[in-house]
Amino acid sequence: MTVPVCPTRLRLVPDTTHEGALADIFEPDRVITVRRRCDAPQGAATSFLQEGPRLLLGYGTADTLQAMFHDFFTPNSLPLLEDAIALVRDYCEISGLSQARMRLEQIRGDSCRRFHVDNVGLRMLCTYVGPGTEWVPPVLALGQNREDINAETIRRIRTGDVAILKGSAWSGVGLKGVLHRSPPLSGRPEDERIRLLLTIDEPAACGMAGECNPTVRR
Repeated sequence: MTVPVCPTRLRLVPDTTHEGALADIFEPDRVITVRRRCDAPQGAATSFLQEGPRLLLGYGTADTLQAMFHDFFTPNSLPLLEDAIALVRDYCEISGLSQARMRLEQIRGDSCRRFHVDNVGLRMLCTYVGPGTEWVPPVLALGQNREDINAETIRRIRTGDVAILKGSAWSGVGLKGVLHRSPPLSGRPEDERIRLLLTIDEPAACGMAGECNPTVRR
């Protein structure tokens, strides 16, 4: 199989290098599926950290979001927006929604460091810079206090990989919600205490309907 040059066309192509195709999230015994990739636009992501806002948040169709955020990217960082919008399209195709909420955020502290389950149906995550989201397989999470998860049970999504997680609002058959957290950054060297995280989910997730569209924080 010939691999396309553009990484955003790889999402649903089955191969032997990933833990699961993203559409596998609909299997009843899955709460997370991860699509591995080795050519995420990390150079553009690094440029965005230097040049872009701390937060970009908005909802709409993929085309609407692309137009909404275009002016916040420079030629150096624009491949990051193109990748993120391609992931929005993937999310909409998998979820069956025509619109999505997109959040691109620079994280410089211990945000959401406690294990939790998101109050959403399906959420897509991609960490472009820094350590990826940590999660615990359901069979290992049973009976554990969320404040005292055994470190040996924790798994981490690789930087640049794309994951879809079920949340507590999942209405399908099977398991509901994956226990996960943002990796703590405070114990890392100072130059490693940063992440660039893309989150995609349903348009009204986290009260988005009441937010300014878009919301930009510098």
